Amino acid sequence: MPIYEYRCLKCRHEFGRLVRSAGEEQTLACPRCGKKDLEKKLSVFAARDGATSKPALPPSCAGCRNAGGPCPMRQ
Repeated sequence: MPIYEYRCLKCRHEFGRLVRSAGEEQTLACPRCGKKDLEKKLSVFAARDGATSKPALPPSCAGCRNAGGPCPMRQ
């Protein structure tokens, strides 16, 4: 069950909700002002497999010789 992030178009309040079904999403309202005029935000997620891992490199740096060092693409 995904957690979606929303922004109220009336009061600009941002909040997240666990949405169990598409029908449930139609009944959502802003917890601050009560309006149903919401915008679903694009959000990212994180997942862990329990192993110690390094942060993922951006696609442009995946094959970089300086992986782990200063990025020449960002200087």
